[in-house]
Amino acid sequence: MAPESNFTPDLTLGEMRLVLAEAIADAAVFDGWSAAAVAAAAQEHGIDPKIAALAFSGGAMAMIAAWIGSVDAAMEAAFAGNALANAPIRERIRRLVTFRLDALTGREEALRRALAIMAMPQNAAAAMRLGWASADAMWHLAGDTASDFNHYSKRTILAGIYAATLAVFANDESPDKAETHGFLDRRIEGVMRFEKAKAQLLLPNEQRFSLARFLGRLRYPAV
Repeated sequence: MAPESNFTPDLTLGEMRLVLAEAIADAAVFDGWSAAAVAAAAQEHGIDPKIAALAFSGGAMAMIAAWIGSVDAAMEAAFAGNALANAPIRERIRRLVTFRLDALTGREEALRRALAIMAMPQNAAAAMRLGWASADAMWHLAGDTASDFNHYSKRTILAGIYAATLAVFANDESPDKAETHGFLDRRIEGVMRFEKAKAQLLLPNEQRFSLARFLGRLRYPAV
């Protein structure tokens, strides 16, 4: 019996990539990020394999980008509006990253293969753009409105945390991914401490602790 078709003539190639992304990731567990994975996903969704192949003419990185894009879209739908408004910032970030990890659970082999492909020198720039876009989406949902240097530093730091967490997650065999969640919590806590220290350094001079001024007051106390 032929599979029920999810394809409509109104789908753009970009929309088709998102429709097929998760099925390609499932197939990539066995077939790698390959034309065979695209064909399997197209068959599952009742889409002409030739059209599907055209949608992913960019090869493995196009497939991986679509998978990441599908996770971004699902995250944005799950946390739309003010879903995180009552949570402290560290909890917002933790929930967002955890949502993404949950979306990848069961597809660790596909993730390992994707990380290996993204680590290739020719794919480094594209991988950085994908990581930045995901970090930007997370900060946006977390309510960040910074438009100065902090806008870039926050996204760069979060992209690094997320990439490192993915590497741990891909090989984590602990119950309920306890090692991954512990690693993530430690990284977030480290960033929070850094942000507090940075805020202290950026205080006006008269509000910032000064060892020299403190010692001077000990020697020459104010009358």
